[in-house]
Formats: sequence, structure tokens, C-alpha cells
Amino acid sequence: MPHKAKHPSPMRPLPGDRPHAETVEEMIRVDHAGEYGAARIYAGQLAVLGHHHRLSPLIRHMEEQEARHLARFDAILTERQVRPSLLSPFWHVAGFALGAGTALMGERALMACTAAVEEVIEDHYEQQRTALGESEPELAATIADFQAEEAEHRETAIAHGAKDTPGYGLLASAIKTGCRAAIALAKKI
Repeated sequence: MPHKAKHPSPMRPLPGDRPHAETVEEMIRVDHAGEYGAARIYAGQLAVLGHHHRLSPLIRHMEEQEARHLARFDAILTERQVRPSLLSPFWHVAGFALGAGTALMGERALMACTAAVEEVIEDHYEQQRTALGESEPELAATIADFQAEEAEHRETAIAHGAKDTPGYGLLASAIKTGCRAAIALAKKI
């Protein structure tokens, strides 16, 4: 009886499907870009708040977690020889500007930014974990760990008044749209 090749993805590939390895590389590239952008958002927020603001220790804690996520994805990029997003200079500026801009709008707007960004990232990580299935257990475990911390950031932001921001729905919607666009761009560029 001939041995059947086992495909690493959770479903059998169909004609025209992308190779699984390309999909995984795309995931790693976009996750690296996202963690870089998130670290820059928190850096922008801290640049406006300063070190002595009552929220600074909380923002610094979230920034440190994002820095750890970024360091892990830096290592994964190197280990797997995946090219980072060519838009990294843009994420550098855009992330910082989003963080600083919302911090300038006030504490609740800063928290609204965090809640919106982390909601998109939490959902994005869930989609990735589902797509990976059992094909990449180490990567899936990394994503699950980071997803839990992103959820913690979102919950913290909500507990600190994110949804009480005047115009929260509009602000959150704009930020979520921007995040989803950034994810789509980072997959390819």
C-alpha cells in the first residue's frame, strides 16, 4: 500500500491553494510588523505622558510585553529566514504617531486606542491559530501566549475608561480599520 503524504495544514489543499509554507511566512511577517507597530504605539503614548504620569507604569508594562513579543518574532524571522515587512519604516512612524496622537487627546482616548488595536490583534491571532491547526504547534503556542497578553491589554484599557471616550465608536472604528489595513499590507509588502 503506498504511503500517503500528510499535508501539514488542517485541511487538504485544493488546486490553486497557496503552499502552506508561504501562508506561514506571511503570518510571521505580519505578526512581526504588528508587534513592532504595537511597541511604537506604546512608545508614542509614553513620550506624551512622560515618566511621572499615573498611567505610565501601566503603559510601560504593556510596552515591555510588546517588546518581548517583538523580540520573539525577530528571532522567528531569523530562524525561518522570513523577510520582514518592507513597510517597517512606515510602521515606525505610524505607530508612534497613533500612540502620541491618542495620548494627546487624553487618557480615555489613549485607552480607546489600546482597546481597539488589541481587539483587532486578538481576533487576528485567533484566526491564525485556527488556520495553523496542529501543523505548527510551537508557532501556535507562541501566538496563543501573545494573544492572551493582548486580551489582557484590551481588558485593562476598557477597565480604565476606553469606552467612556467621547466618540469612542468612531475613534475605535477608525483605529480598527487602520489596523486591518496594516495587516493586509504587511502580509504582502
